[in-house]
Amino acid sequence: MMDRPLLINQLLWRGEHVFAEKEIVTRLPGAYHRYTYAQLGLRARRLAQALTRLGVGPGDRVGTLAWNTHQHYESYFGVPCMGAVLHTINLRLFPEQIAYVINHAADSVLLVEPDQLPVLEKIATQLRTVRAYVVLGEGPVPETSLAPVLGYEELLAAEDGDLVWPEFDENTAAAMCYTSATTGDPKGVVYSHRSVVLHSLNLALHGSIGVREEATFLPISPMFHANSWGIPHAAAMQGTKLVLPGPHPVADDYLDAIEREGVTHAVAAVSVGVMIRDALQRRDRDLSRLQVLWLGGQAPPLGLIRWFRDRYGVEVPQGWGMTEASPLATFTAVKKRIREAGQDAVDRTLVKQGLPMPGIEVRLADESGAPLPWDGETVGEFLLRGPTVTAAYHDDPRTADSFVDGWFRTGDVGVIDPDGYLQLTDRAKDLIKSGGEWISSVELENALMSHPAVAEAAVVAVPDERWLERPLACVVAREPVTAEDLRAHLADRFAKWQLPDEFLVVPEIPKTGVGKSDKKVLRARFAEPASREALRAPDGS
Repeated sequence: MMDRPLLINQLLWRGEHVFAEKEIVTRLPGAYHRYTYAQLGLRARRLAQALTRLGVGPGDRVGTLAWNTHQHYESYFGVPCMGAVLHTINLRLFPEQIAYVINHAADSVLLVEPDQLPVLEKIATQLRTVRAYVVLGEGPVPETSLAPVLGYEELLAAEDGDLVWPEFDENTAAAMCYTSATTGDPKGVVYSHRSVVLHSLNLALHGSIGVREEATFLPISPMFHANSWGIPHAAAMQGTKLVLPGPHPVADDYLDAIEREGVTHAVAAVSVGVMIRDALQRRDRDLSRLQVLWLGGQAPPLGLIRWFRDRYGVEVPQGWGMTEASPLATFTAVKKRIREAGQDAVDRTLVKQGLPMPGIEVRLADESGAPLPWDGETVGEFLLRGPTVTAAYHDDPRTADSFVDGWFRTGDVGVIDPDGYLQLTDRAKDLIKSGGEWISSVELENALMSHPAVAEAAVVAVPDERWLERPLACVVAREPVTAEDLRAHLADRFAKWQLPDEFLVVPEIPKTGVGKSDKKVLRARFAEPASREALRAPDGS
């Protein structure tokens, strides 16, 4: 066999040559931008030429503060294919965290949206490695105190794209992303060319999300986090029409794009799925061509899955993964035997986080890392290993605490059934230990969100003198609801000692940079009883 490295330029080659005419569409303010994979390839090479003129070489980091747009997409190929490393920066981090990740990654050039310039201006004096700022967008470069500042389109216009991509080792760094920092400083994960190509192949499988030529994909998952769950790379490989939601999108923007462009597959966090459902309840839309809404980030409640299926015929599978796994580790492919057993059996499977992807090994482990049985009842931590799982954090001593015997400790807790399906019950740090017994916040949240009056729910531990910790439920209500209503709704599914002592009605659930419930904020905000007084749901008496 030929000894050829697996490189990202091979994904681009297939899109550029085999599917040259297929479209990439971006929603922009007041307009839609359209071009083809052939044009993507040309502009990616021009970007590489421009970066070379700016002094970027193999192994150098190029950071992006950008939305899901065609220009950001060009950097997905132009940067790694030249041998540099694409560092996608989470726009939702605090300015101090953005400064930290830029310095920690040692970014030499930043590609930045015009609306992100004020953020960089605040932290510019802290940035130690940045040599140039390149402003994205179609218009003139806005006034800014940053220097030197260059226009993206002007840089590309000066190049001809006459470039042959270099070859190098497939284990060369291609991209990097930092975790969403629920505790401490963000941790950097570096993806190799090999891991990106293998992950893309996984996404194209029938038992996965099924990225394919005849589909039209809307990646709502941000391109600044975990390679937008791998969709952009796989789409180029498969010649999939890609619809990018652009800057500052809201639920109605996603629905406009779905209707207008005939989207068949959308990919989003569960919190966004809830927002789309709420928008559809306000105004019905034509979703006749939408087949799949793939949700991730946390477990979608069964009520949400059934709502999309029953109202619109849309399947709602889920995937489980993390930044450290490129990110997809499992997917809810339903086995033939389970489908033949009927809809109830299918529904019981859809609420699970799925089967391991090819190449991914999963261990259910105790605190020492020793394996536990796959019986659907024994609870342990999920450990991972495989060619798309990180082997270490970038220049970070916390690596030592995250691995045991060559396995990555995910920090997610749950069970694995005899069929190999994982079911997440909680994050290790979010489990509630009350009187020596464990209570799953995720199970309580899913049950609460099946109540018709509840739009969102998050359950956290608060201090208790007698039991050390007790569960506190925070809900966003669609309509007035009492604590008695909620307690009664949970009573048939949970033991009395597992039920929350208090129910708070809050205006919103705070989110992390990747759309997950930010429970550390809730724990800090409501640690003291006095902080909960004004928000307690009425008792109904």
